[in-house]
Amino acid sequence: MKDFSGKVAVITGGASGVGRSLAFALGRRGAKIVVGDVDAAAMEQVGDDLEAEGIEALVAHCDVTQLASNEALADAAEERFGGIQLVFANAGIGAGESGAMWDYSEKDWQWCLNVNLWGVINAIRAFMPRLVTQSETTHFVVTGSGNGALLVYPDQPIYTATKAAVHTITENLHYQVQAGNLPVKVSALFPGPHIVDTGLFNSGRVRPQALQKETAGNASGISSVDDMKKMAAEFGIELKTTHPDEVAAMAIEGLEQDAFWLLKTTPETDAKVRARCDMILERKTPVPEQVGG
Repeated sequence: MKDFSGKVAVITGGASGVGRSLAFALGRRGAKIVVGDVDAAAMEQVGDDLEAEGIEALVAHCDVTQLASNEALADAAEERFGGIQLVFANAGIGAGESGAMWDYSEKDWQWCLNVNLWGVINAIRAFMPRLVTQSETTHFVVTGSGNGALLVYPDQPIYTATKAAVHTITENLHYQVQAGNLPVKVSALFPGPHIVDTGLFNSGRVRPQALQKETAGNASGISSVDDMKKMAAEFGIELKTTHPDEVAAMAIEGLEQDAFWLLKTTPETDAKVRARCDMILERKTPVPEQVGG
């Protein structure tokens, strides 16, 4: 897809972070934007900001954990703009878990699986039947994470598990549309190359009432990227970050090339991935990765 002008792009989790940056990057290229989110304050803000830039957009409530809500967003997009050419299954949260896995709250597991995993499954079920019937080539993009898909960091087991599952689903979806010779390009978006400065660590602001815990806040004590930088500094690690706008630019560049891997890494990350592959091939006992190592 070389020209985004007039194309309709639906972005779940589009009111903040990478989703918001995608909305503006595509809108500035002439795309019509549909933002789905559950964060009311962020939705109001992104709607105002898109309007201020003259970007044609629809901002609507979408709870990705519910199939009906995804379908309602798809219906709203088609009713407003007539069709859909790009879908970004982008919504995601961090449960803020810390410590021994066997001590985690069941509600942390449920919440993260509901949003990160079922959110993608529901987006596939709601949007793919519409995309495969288009006469033109369409795109379905899933926001994953190198933490789970490429490497296994031990500090966020719930998040890592969801993103590992998400990537296998994304890759299988890619294989299925190829096998069926369907007019959909599937891409896996990996925000980076460094930790992306988003509200992921403050996901509790959108935690549903039914999954609230007895204790407030993240067990990790980290509620922002700044908190993570401070904690890393205590171990002598300088934590580099990436702005969401950089991720959006990288994603669009990849879409223009019909790339599956929307991925930018560092030499250090590449070395870790190679070492992990060697570990598997040589049957070595795994050793834990460090986020900033």
